[in-house]
Amino acid sequence: MRGPHARTGHRRVLSLLTKAPASAWVIAPAMNHMLFPTAFGICGISWGENGISGLQLPEDTEARTEGRLAAGGASLRSDAAPEWVQRVVARVRLHLEGTPQDFSDVRLEWGRASEFQRAVYTQTQRVGPGFTTSYGDIARALGLGPEGARAVGAALGSNPWPLLVPCHRVVSSGGKMTGFSAPGGVRTKTRLLALEGAELLSE
Repeated sequence: MRGPHARTGHRRVLSLLTKAPASAWVIAPAMNHMLFPTAFGICGISWGENGISGLQLPEDTEARTEGRLAAGGASLRSDAAPEWVQRVVARVRLHLEGTPQDFSDVRLEWGRASEFQRAVYTQTQRVGPGFTTSYGDIARALGLGPEGARAVGAALGSNPWPLLVPCHRVVSSGGKMTGFSAPGGVRTKTRLLALEGAELLSE
């Protein structure tokens, strides 16, 4: 519901913006992206000077895969990735072929995440292949209250790095599969967990 308080809020935001020092304005670094084949289909990856800025699981067409990847920020398609990116790509391929990888050491472009999102993603990275955790478990690990699970779910729903930040390993408190924002939804989530050897609960 809009009212006088909303207008006051707008004035405060405008005041903060107009008074912000020049050093507070950050120009997003240039990004590059590429597509690559995997056992799951055509995936995509984007990167910048500070790390991997996005990973895209296969859409139903190559064009959609690239479109969703590029939508994460200004990005140029590249046919040749730096060696450090190629190593990440090789590990993603191995993982999707059935040789689970631990991606917690991959350098990520954390500028794409808020402080809270980064805390959620870092906690999620601690869940290894073959294991699952719940939204509530992550919320409790971060010292959040009863509503924390919902906030964790929202953060994971915005995860730019599916697989690298293994949001597919986060399930409901009862162990059942819940929404997965990556292409394929719950079916992809279940497929990834089965590939990793996780114990799944039948619906």
